This record gives sequence, structure tokens and C-alpha cells, in this order.
Amino acid sequence: MAKISQRKRIWGWFFFDWASQPYNTLLLTFIFAPYVTEVVGDGVKAQSLWGFTVGCAGVIIALCAPILGAVADTYGNRLKWVKLFSLLYVIGACGVWFAMPDGNHLILALTLFGLGLIGMEFATIFTNSILPDLGTRDEIGKISGSGWAFGYLGGFIALVITLGFFAESAATGKTFLGFKPFFGLNSDAREGTRFVGPFSALWYVVFMIPFFLWVRDPKPETPPEGALKNSLSQVVKTIRGLPKTPSLFAYLASSMFYRDALNGMYVFGGLYAAGVLEWNVVQTGVFGIIAIVSGAVFAWIGGRVDMRLGPKPVIRVSILLLIAVAICVIFVSRESVFGVEVDPASKLPDHIFYVLGAVIGAVGGTIQSASRTMMVRQANPKQMNEAFGLYALAGKATSFLAPIAIGIATHISGSQQIGVAPLIVLFLLGLVLLRWVHPEGGEEHGQAS
Repeated sequence: MAKISQRKRIWGWFFFDWASQPYNTLLLTFIFAPYVTEVVGDGVKAQSLWGFTVGCAGVIIALCAPILGAVADTYGNRLKWVKLFSLLYVIGACGVWFAMPDGNHLILALTLFGLGLIGMEFATIFTNSILPDLGTRDEIGKISGSGWAFGYLGGFIALVITLGFFAESAATGKTFLGFKPFFGLNSDAREGTRFVGPFSALWYVVFMIPFFLWVRDPKPETPPEGALKNSLSQVVKTIRGLPKTPSLFAYLASSMFYRDALNGMYVFGGLYAAGVLEWNVVQTGVFGIIAIVSGAVFAWIGGRVDMRLGPKPVIRVSILLLIAVAICVIFVSRESVFGVEVDPASKLPDHIFYVLGAVIGAVGGTIQSASRTMMVRQANPKQMNEAFGLYALAGKATSFLAPIAIGIATHISGSQQIGVAPLIVLFLLGLVLLRWVHPEGGEEHGQAS
């Protein structure tokens, strides 16, 4: 067998981001989520149901992620684990097809969707653990960022294809480009929109081929007896020792809250627009395109600002902007804009929400890029892999918090607008904790700055 070059290995690794991104873009945010609102017929009930679905999946992910990370470190065989969880991804994505417009089998579809979400997140744990094998410490940041950008492009293309040829408007039965759904899909049964699930599964299967062809796992060594127990003990020991590195501790806590709030915006943005502004699937898809394009552009710009000023100012300004957006979202509805009544037929709320979507995309891309840079500055250079393992754990530890908080707030208040208020609290917590993060990190830099 011909030797696979390092360049091919890297490109193979990139293709996981490209292949898996539609689950986030098409199912979690811009197509399936707002369709659930149409099926339920009540934005408040839909937002509560969606919050509990994603939240329950998040609880399972948070509980199992560190265990699976220890398994990956101890036993290797990461590609076998990726194949196993890829199967869950494909089954879960295909399950979206069962979400009939009359509400039949909706719980089944949501359960399978949650299963696929768990599969995607667990597969990501093992693909992320391959990253250190792809380059030197100086190269890893560039490789990681390029993979993230490549995945963004994949999600954009998948969204454009779906909007143009499959996902139909409930009112017209036609796609954004004015076509009937391709392949003879029945628009009355919303088969074009439901096809987004099987389409995401097919996309994943096809574009994971380069990953499995070009990515290679080092031959696993037989671990000594008790190795897994020791690995899990080390995870616990490291977490307990975090207070001895106050800047790192504060940053992990800060990022845990603001990243969870940002994910909440992504998860509920399309659902909110469908319920409050009465957008159809096509309108929400256009909203997604705007957010993705602005995210890619401003992530590049933010990276240049990061190089000049450092990541902390970028993160701080980004959180402030996201807080402002979250507040604005609460005061934009079909009946009023920032407390001023508007005609229900007015397009002003739509235009403002498109602008807010562009800001969410722009700031979201920027803060994610700067957050990785900040993690590099906070980490001990001799323990970089462990540090990014903690970073991943922090990102998953409360991944259920925003969805469940939104679900509860929406259920209690009976309002989708009030229901997103917990995001403001999470962003504020992240901003306050950022005060104790030293721009250059290091164990000796625990003071506020």
C-alpha cells in the first residue's frame, strides 16, 4: 500500500468537519428546528420541546465525554470509535424523515435526532484527539483553524443546496429558487423539508470517505493493567488542581458559560424566528446563509485584530456585542420593535432580525477563533494536549444548561421572547469571570486584569 503523505492526512482530517457540519447547520439550527415549530403549531411549545430535546442530549454528552476521552487516551483505536458514532449520526439524521407535518411520529423523530446529535459530538471527541498527530505545536493552531473554516464552507454549500432544491415553503410548496422539491418529493407532505435528514446522512457518508482513506491511527499499544482507571483518576486530579492555576481556572469557567450561551443562540435562533416572526423554512435558511457568510468573513478579520491586540479584548468586546444582541432579540416581534408598535405586515422586524443574525454570525466566528488563541496562552506548553482536553470538557460540561434553561423559562413564562433571557445571564457570567483571566496566562498570573 502506498504511503499516505502528511498533507493527505491533514486533508482527510479536514473532511470530518466538512462532512459533519450539516447536522449543525441544517438540522440543529436553520431547517429542521423551524420546521418543528410549524409541525407543533405553537412557538412556545415548540421552543420548550426543542430545549428539552437538545438539553437531554447535552446531559448525556457532558456525563460521557470525559470517560470517552480517557478511553481514547488509553486504548487508541480512535477510527473504530469514529465509525461506531458515525453510525449513530447517520441513523439520527435519517430519523428526521419521520417528522410528519401532522405531528405523527414527532417524538420518534426528535428522539432519533437527539441520538444523532450525541453520535456527532462523541465522534468529534475522537477526531479532535487526532489533531496533535497532524503537525507540530506551532502548526496545530493553523491546521485546526483551517479545518474549522473548511467545515463552515461545507455547511454553507449544504444549506444553499437544500434551500435551492429541496426545502419548500409551506405556503407555496416551492423552494427558494422557485422549484418544486427535486426527485418528485411531495411538497404537501413536506417531503422536501424532511429530506434534509437523509440528505445530511448521505452528505456525511460520502464526504467521510476521504477521512477514512487518508487518516491513519498509530497502532495502539496494549495498555498496562489499570490504565483506564489511572487515566480517569488523572482527569479528576487535574480538575481538582485547577484552583492552583487561577487564570486558567477563570478562563475555563468563563468560556464554559459564554460558549454555552453562544450555542444557545445558534440552536434557538431559527426556532425563535419561526415562532415569533412567523418565518417559513426558506426565510430561516436565508437567515442562516447571512449568519454563515458574516461568520467566515469576520473570523478572518477578528484573527488579524487578535494578532495585534491579543485575544482577551476580542473576547470581551464579542461578549458585550452578544449581550446587546440577546437583549435586542427580546424586543423584536411581529407586533413591535423595541417597544414601538408596528403594523403586523411590516417588514421592519424581519430586516432587523436579519441584521441581528449577521451580527451573531460575525461575532460567533470571531469569539470562537479568539477563544482557541486564549487557550494556547493559558495552557502550560508542556501539557497542551491535556489543556485542550479540559477546554473540550468545559465546552461540554454545561452544554445542556442553555437549552434546558430556555425550555424552562419558555414553559413558565409562556413567551418565546422571555424564554431566551437566560442567555443574557450566561453571557454576563462569562464576562465577569473573564476579569480574572490574565492576557498572557501562566500560573503566576492570577490577578485581575
